[in-house]
Amino acid sequence: MVRDGLLTMELGIVHRLFGQAVSAADVPLYEVLTCTPEPGDVRTDADVTVRVTHGTDILAEADTVIVPASDEDYTPRTAPHLPPALAKALAGIRPDARIASICTGSFVLAAAGLLDGKRATTHWRSAADLQRLHPEVRVDPDVLYTDEDGVLTAAGVASGIDLCLHMIRSDHGSRVANEVARGTVVPPHRDGGQAQYIPRPVTAPRQSSTEPARTWALEHLDRPISLREFAGRAAMSTRTFSRRFCEEAGQTPVQWLTRQRVDRARQLLEETDLPVDRVAAAAGFGTAVSLRQHLHAALGVSPSAYRSTFRGAAAPGEPGAAGRVAREATATDADGRRPA
Repeated sequence: MVRDGLLTMELGIVHRLFGQAVSAADVPLYEVLTCTPEPGDVRTDADVTVRVTHGTDILAEADTVIVPASDEDYTPRTAPHLPPALAKALAGIRPDARIASICTGSFVLAAAGLLDGKRATTHWRSAADLQRLHPEVRVDPDVLYTDEDGVLTAAGVASGIDLCLHMIRSDHGSRVANEVARGTVVPPHRDGGQAQYIPRPVTAPRQSSTEPARTWALEHLDRPISLREFAGRAAMSTRTFSRRFCEEAGQTPVQWLTRQRVDRARQLLEETDLPVDRVAAAAGFGTAVSLRQHLHAALGVSPSAYRSTFRGAAAPGEPGAAGRVAREATATDADGRRPA
């Protein structure tokens, strides 16, 4: 279901991926139809228009409804609302249908109440707005997609690929999804979530009572830093320092140090060819094992996968990210045809 301001890439993702899904007998597994509240020319974010002939009455027959983003989703918002035509279209969806959004299409689902009490995501730049406008939604800005009780959301534009492959895998198993991924020249699974795409440069904090200690710590991340030494740099007891630090930084000194070490490791993985053990040492993790554990906890990826994403090559001493075994999903009837 598309709207004015449609992001053309997202429309292409849905048609391309579901359109390539075929059974072992080469039978198409989905019928993909595009609709809009007012059939006709639909404005896009590019210099083309898309002519859509179907109205939203066809949603009553759909097993899956996908709502791509619109450039109008990025306009400043003061209150969640749905235009009457859009609200009517969503009301016509079968109760047992699967419904998904891509990127800021999640604002539509949230405004319709479809995400209430559910975990959902959207583009990381819009996550704070989604949470502010819809506090009843459990917004997770770090993941590529979510799937709860037949309601799915994808993060940024390209995360729509991950979401569609997930749905295909859930419907027809890994074999079909892997073939679609291979035909689209994309990985069947991307490691981690969108947290790894959010820029968080290592910078000095704003002036505060603990600022001198934090500035000093940023200059000495390659060495162990005890809480007593950290507090001593601010001329405070550990108890007072920890309390002030939480008030000013919103996290404990240990949590802050770990975050800064992760950010330093990210910077080194992106900008240098240092082996993983030397990156670990420079970031203050000590060992490559410790770095892998902390990077995976923060971003959901290994150092090699992170470097592969941003540098196009595996880290020295680490296995390449390619060739990982895809997680298996329960296959349904391979000859079943499911409209989307």
